[in-house]
Amino acid sequence: MANSFPHGTVHQASDDLQVAIRSDPALLTLWESLTPLGRNEFICWIEDAKKETTRARRIARTCDELRDGKKRPCCWAGCIHRTDKAPGRWQQAVLVDGKKAKPGKPDQTR
Repeated sequence: MANSFPHGTVHQASDDLQVAIRSDPALLTLWESLTPLGRNEFICWIEDAKKETTRARRIARTCDELRDGKKRPCCWAGCIHRTDKAPGRWQQAVLVDGKKAKPGKPDQTR
């Protein structure tokens, strides 16, 4: 199917990510060579951005990292939305949806 696009195990690639990856046939080949878990990590990392500028920067960085041979986003704790395994200790410490302690208040993430 000409319009099929390989997504992640949990997350679906957004239209803006698909446009960026499809803009370069070699980049699309690299994306297709990733495992579904690898694609999922990039998608989750992009979707976690709170600002459009951050999102756009992460899409551009995803393209660069794929060209550099990376299989997962650098410095990313990993997708916390997977149901096939519990988040690891490091993920729990930096949970995207978790609350961080404010100065002078106890840490609420433990």
